[in-house]
Amino acid sequence: MSTEDHPAPRSLAEALRGRDDASLAALLRSRPDLVTPVPTDLTQLATRAGTRASVVRALERLDRFALQTAEALAVAADPSSYDELLGLMAGDARDPEVSAALPAALAALREQALVWGADDRLRLVRTARELLAPSPQHPSPTGLGPSVREATAGMSPGRIQEIVATAGLPSTHDSVSAVDALTALFTHRRKMKALLAKAPAESLEVLERLVWGPPYGQVTHDPAPRLRWLLDRGLLLPTAPGTVVLPREVALHLRAGRAHRAPEPLPPAVEPAATHRPQVVDSTAAGQAYTALATVEELLKDWDEGGPAVLRAGGLSVRDLKRTAVALDVPEPVAAFWVELAYAAGLIASDGEADERYAATPAYDEWLERPAAERWARLAEAWLAATRTSGVVGGRDAKERALSALGPGLDRSAAPEVRHRVLSLLAALPEGAAPDPQAVLARLRWERPLRGPQAASPALQGEEDLRSRLARWTLTEAELLGVTGRGALSAQGRALIGGSPAAPGRHPEPQGPGDKLPVHHHRTAAPLAPLSPPEQAVAVAAATRLLAPLLPEPLDHVLLQADLTAVAPGPLRRPLAEVLGVLADVESKGGATVYRFTPGSVRRALDAGRSASDLHAFLAQHSRTPVPQPLAYLIDDVARRHGQLRVGAASAYVRCDDDTVLNEILADKRAGALRLRRLAPTVLAAQADPATLLEGLRAMGYAPAAESAEGDVLITRAHAHRTPPRTAPEPVPDGPPVPDATLLTAAVRAIRAGDLASTAPRKPTDTATALAPGELPRTSSAETLATMQAAVLTGEALWIGYVNAEGSASQRVIAPVRVEGGFVTAYDHTADEVRTYPLHRITGVAELADE
Repeated sequence: MSTEDHPAPRSLAEALRGRDDASLAALLRSRPDLVTPVPTDLTQLATRAGTRASVVRALERLDRFALQTAEALAVAADPSSYDELLGLMAGDARDPEVSAALPAALAALREQALVWGADDRLRLVRTARELLAPSPQHPSPTGLGPSVREATAGMSPGRIQEIVATAGLPSTHDSVSAVDALTALFTHRRKMKALLAKAPAESLEVLERLVWGPPYGQVTHDPAPRLRWLLDRGLLLPTAPGTVVLPREVALHLRAGRAHRAPEPLPPAVEPAATHRPQVVDSTAAGQAYTALATVEELLKDWDEGGPAVLRAGGLSVRDLKRTAVALDVPEPVAAFWVELAYAAGLIASDGEADERYAATPAYDEWLERPAAERWARLAEAWLAATRTSGVVGGRDAKERALSALGPGLDRSAAPEVRHRVLSLLAALPEGAAPDPQAVLARLRWERPLRGPQAASPALQGEEDLRSRLARWTLTEAELLGVTGRGALSAQGRALIGGSPAAPGRHPEPQGPGDKLPVHHHRTAAPLAPLSPPEQAVAVAAATRLLAPLLPEPLDHVLLQADLTAVAPGPLRRPLAEVLGVLADVESKGGATVYRFTPGSVRRALDAGRSASDLHAFLAQHSRTPVPQPLAYLIDDVARRHGQLRVGAASAYVRCDDDTVLNEILADKRAGALRLRRLAPTVLAAQADPATLLEGLRAMGYAPAAESAEGDVLITRAHAHRTPPRTAPEPVPDGPPVPDATLLTAAVRAIRAGDLASTAPRKPTDTATALAPGELPRTSSAETLATMQAAVLTGEALWIGYVNAEGSASQRVIAPVRVEGGFVTAYDHTADEVRTYPLHRITGVAELADE
């Protein structure tokens, strides 16, 4: 049943009481802060909906036209009619686009309980009016000043009569009628036109400067003639010494009735700026996805034995970030993005030890074993949901502290919603179409416009600016990650956000300026709803399936060349890549990776426990070209000298069966820092630890091997340092989550039941009539028991006050079934179930009046 079937509501609570369950559920869904915790009744829901924090949050989520409608209501009469509102929005000319869009905008404001009342008595909730209404400290977003009545509130009756007379109106017997006459003049189009036709040109120039705001101006003690003409006729009114204001009615006449200079009933179209073949977009994005995987693997490989130290305040130092950027061969902002992405995916964390460092987590090893498409999907899913924002790295927080990668203060709760919205706008375009980034930003600004200072704090305005930056970062990061290719959304990116926006149950988007959204979707301007966990799992699986065929298959071979290099024409299988990474150094990366063999790299493989014959067999097995002779000679030469010198721990010693080699070492000036001396013909002692001695001899061109106390050669392998099991960081929510259908149903039911209990008519008794609204009934124990027992016999419902074990008080409507043993068993209309209540917790009871 609609509100028109009831008497006009006198309050927001009464207006809510006239709504059906679906309408209440829509309100709680659009303003989830109202359902946490669930209100006890509709009066409490209305009170909560009118609080400043809740209203500010609701206004922030209006699109530009809905907000313009609310701003127009803030300067309209209270209550206002729909015709008056239409005039303020569409002007005297009744703009057809504005006229067509206004009903949906008003419906959106009603749905969110920002506006209530029938079309002939529209009321903007008081808090919203206070936030949006004009004042000298906070001019209206519409640029309109106070009304004539408000501006003349403190003016002397004599001065008002002087203005009325100068304006050509007959004098009145009191100030109220004089103000009414002046208001009637200013709102009469023909009479105002005649009055302004007599105005000097200089006076009209003053009005033109003030007409679109701000409406306030400064005057001297002796105003100029052009100002005096306006002041004498009330076209400008003084508000304070030296300050005048253009009355609202005068400004509206000059604006042809419009509250806004440029109403924006339709969102800016996001049109293609460039179009590519979908296959080109998908292959480009797949190439970026492969590069993303390789970059993350390279980052984690660089940190495999323990990464950078954790700053005392948390995060990476600037020096470590620069070092990481050099290792990845990317700019520092991009390096910060990859580091934060790996952290969001749970692949890196701090080890928590005394000398705290960043390192790979055990989840990294499990991630490496998965197919490439699944590894990409995990990164993309983590990016889409992460609130940590790498783009702010290098900036300052509110306390002017530097923001570092992996450090605190990087969470921006709006990031997931902005990312999802940007991708949704890309998904609305034809496949292969890339938009102009500025068009995307313009659309986002329309959907969440920056409001004036009277409706938002500077911090909130900063957040709005952050939304634009988040959108720019999203476009860049999506390209880096392979969600987009050449600026267009890829097939796997489209699947990642749940498929086409035009799919069943999703919000469609306009394709151009001629296309309009359905009213209920367009007016709310809501982004695609976040996917539920089951839906997200399906979307990730679909994205994985689409990407897998586009990624190159890992190869099991390389091409050896005579210049001591090996070319990998594509990604290598993991065992081959791991061994080759030890045996050779990466010289260049790209579509093909070039490895170079050096004496140091070959020695590294020998130190890892491989023999020369193992290396020859490995290269012969995995090379599509014959093993070049220079490479075979290099391996044999390094292997022949490897281990000829043995270094062990005394302080440290060197032994060699060839005493001529030891003589060469002693004669070499570079050995002076090692402070060697001969203990025996085949043994030298050093005043340095074994590791320093090994490095010193290798720097001199020798290939020593470390040995154990038993004389066995020590095999050195890289030690993979891992953190204890860690979970990925939880995103910081942007306010209360949107309630699901089950919670909405339960909440509406509870609110209805609580409202029934609080508004049920009671029989007039001395106790009941003395109660204040919301106060629990109070009766003696004997009276309570007697009333309960009588109700069991008659089957009547009772109104009770009840205090539970936690001390929480509530009102309930019950139908007693049985009273015994100090308990009453009754059907609780509030909970819609049979319950048992201890009689000693019932504060009082009252009978309900007959309907």
